[in-house]
Amino acid sequence: MNAIDNSKIQNADISLGLLLETLAHAKNIPLVFHYDGKLVKAGYHVTEVKAGKFDALDCSANPESWTEIFVQLWDIEEGDRTHMPAGKFAAIIRKVSEHVKLDGSAKLTFEVSDGVQPMQLYQAAYPSLRAGQVHVELTPRAASCKPRNRWLAEENRKAAAACCGPAVESKCCG
Repeated sequence: MNAIDNSKIQNADISLGLLLETLAHAKNIPLVFHYDGKLVKAGYHVTEVKAGKFDALDCSANPESWTEIFVQLWDIEEGDRTHMPAGKFAAIIRKVSEHVKLDGSAKLTFEVSDGVQPMQLYQAAYPSLRAGQVHVELTPRAASCKPRNRWLAEENRKAAAACCGPAVESKCCG
C-alpha cells in the first residue's frame, strides 16, 4: 500500500510532533484554539486522544494507508478556569503516549464540540504567539479525492521542472 508522506504536511495542516515541538518552547503560555471564527472557551478540556491506522481504497481503487492522531476538545466554560498552559496540553499528550503509540509524524485531526452541537473535524495550522498566548487556528478538514490530488501534484511538479529545469532560462523561476 502507498503511505501518505507525513513529512509533506503544510503549515495549514501540521503533525502532532510539530505541534508538540513548538509548544515545548512555550510551556507556561496559555494555549488558545480558534475554530469557526471563535475562540475555544477558557474551560476547554482535552477529553480524548486516540491514534488510528487506516487502510483503505480510494475512489480509483488505489490502496491507501496512513496514521492519524485525533485530539478531542470539549469547548466549555468551567468556573474561573483560564486557557490551559501549552505545557499542560503537552503533558496530557505525553500521558496518553505512555499507553497509546502516538506517531509524531501522523496527520493531526482535532474533534471539537461544545457538548450540544455535533462534533466537527478540524486540521491545525502552525501555532503563533500573539498577545502572550499560543494560538492554533483550526480549520474544517475537507474531504478530498486522492487520485486527483496526486495528479495535480504531478502536474505541478512537471510545470516546475519545465519552468525551472537546469537547461531552461525563464522569467518564471525568478
